[in-house]
Amino acid sequence: MNKKQKKVMLRIIIAALLLVTFHFVPVEGYLQLILYLVPYAVIGYDILRKAVLGIIHGEVFDENFLMAVATIGAFALGEYVEGSAVMLFYQVGELFQSYAVGKSRKNITDLMDIRPDYANIEENGALIQVDPDDVEVGSIIVVQPGEKVPIDGVIVEGTTTLNTSALTGESVPRQAKPGDEVISGCVNLSGLLKIETTKEFEESTVSKILELVENSSMKKSKSENFITRFAKYYTPAVCYGALALALLPPIVNMLMGNPANWSVWVIRALTTLVISCPCALVISIPLSFFGGIGGASAKGILVKGSNYLEALADTKYVVCDKTGTLTKGVFEVTNIVPQGISKEELLEKAAYVESFSNHPISKSLKTAYGKDIDTSKVSDVEEISGYGVSAVIDGKKIYVGNTKFMKKLHVSYTEPKQVATEVHVAMDGVYGGYILISDVVKENAKEAVEKLKKAGVKQVVMLTGDAKRTADAVGKKLSVDVVKSELLPADKVAEVEKLLEQKGAKEKLAFVGDGINDAPVLSRADLGIAMGALGSDAAIEAADIVLMDDDPAKIALAIKISKKTLRIVYQNIVFALAIKLGCLALGAIGFVNMWWAIFADVGVMVIAVLNATRALQYKVKEP
Repeated sequence: MNKKQKKVMLRIIIAALLLVTFHFVPVEGYLQLILYLVPYAVIGYDILRKAVLGIIHGEVFDENFLMAVATIGAFALGEYVEGSAVMLFYQVGELFQSYAVGKSRKNITDLMDIRPDYANIEENGALIQVDPDDVEVGSIIVVQPGEKVPIDGVIVEGTTTLNTSALTGESVPRQAKPGDEVISGCVNLSGLLKIETTKEFEESTVSKILELVENSSMKKSKSENFITRFAKYYTPAVCYGALALALLPPIVNMLMGNPANWSVWVIRALTTLVISCPCALVISIPLSFFGGIGGASAKGILVKGSNYLEALADTKYVVCDKTGTLTKGVFEVTNIVPQGISKEELLEKAAYVESFSNHPISKSLKTAYGKDIDTSKVSDVEEISGYGVSAVIDGKKIYVGNTKFMKKLHVSYTEPKQVATEVHVAMDGVYGGYILISDVVKENAKEAVEKLKKAGVKQVVMLTGDAKRTADAVGKKLSVDVVKSELLPADKVAEVEKLLEQKGAKEKLAFVGDGINDAPVLSRADLGIAMGALGSDAAIEAADIVLMDDDPAKIALAIKISKKTLRIVYQNIVFALAIKLGCLALGAIGFVNMWWAIFADVGVMVIAVLNATRALQYKVKEP
């Protein structure tokens, strides 16, 4: 409990003690009014101040105004105990609400407690702790066992295991050695590390993740926007309704020759004001989404706003890029079939042409070659998206790519019998053979597709630039519904466009990719989900939802968390409106008094907030 909450708690205790004491003091008239004004002022001065400021700034109809009018009206009618009690219990509800919101924020902060407090710099043989913001790119920092990695970089000395659970939600540690890239937010579990920084702290992974989570509350869901609009019209309507209830029945009674009974109807009007306070909805709905986003964060699922969390529940089409999403994206050369040249020469030509690329296929060719590459021999490198790469090596024009590339060059090629990713090589227009590269399907990819179906997804689609035979084999193994192969980046966008036209108006389409090569498709889909984004700035920037590890089952889990959050939201809306509308009707006919009104306001708010905090309990039963 923070200082502000403790101060409110103290005021509540003092006001409650004074109310109980004055209840047994046998005084009447003005003296009784003066006595009860003391606890009323102790507990309600800030509410009255906010109400006055709201009127001055033109924001009249809010909960502070309702409480001020209702309690001042009760005092004017001699209902001193009721007026003070309404303000007391309203403050109890506000305190509870503040504590619940604070607890939720603290839980999320704890779950995302990845911001390092310092970085170790070695000077004159001693370690000096500095602010991570002050560390320049290219500096050598030291990370001791048990410390967080403060800034993204490359290990230059030391081996260790890294705990990435704060980023991915998974407790399995990762091995790290010299040459490996490490990202901020990981915890060094064992060895002493020396890391050369590759980014400034504000550009590091941990900084971008924290910024993402902090800004998530700015993008509101339809439910939150509805409640905001609802409260905007609901509160004034209730105020005018209460005014009509206080004036019209007495006037009608007078016209009919009956006693006006002003006090009876004014009390009923004040009771409806207390009942009508929309706190339960205005607070519990955002709190539910906040809890859902926090619960997802703990599982390594970063949602950029409650609007995206809400849209997840309506996702009926999931379109996946193959490489890195359903497959590991770790390629290795499995066969080399030359034509007119040796295997060594074929592999050498392919490795040299691909020497400037960081694509997984390029890396696998360079790894298989296993020798130093003299890049000075390579010139006129041209990468043709969706086809391959060409370059000049020792005066020869070398082409390395897929079958579409060979067709474009009008080069006759050999069709492999084995199903794998094909890399064909041509030299000065003459076919030189092909290299087969295999990409391993993720162990849980098939299970992930099954979970998506159980989560209510109608169709799982796989898009890839791979050859049809390879793509169909992977699709069949994973039981995906539709496989589209040999696609250029523009073709992927076109396929997504077709699906967007076919789906229902309320149905959502999510595209799952690596967030780097698939940025156009990620932005075109209803929901862009970046898979395996650990350390990928582009993924965090491009997608609406970021999965920090490469587990495709997290997609179904994200949908599950979304549906649970929305259930809680709808429960609160229905519960709060039903109780309030019921009590409003009963209050209008005089069946309920001010004490029932307190329950309809504070009691409903407490129950709704308690229900909302369940969204933070992210351990949902996975589909």
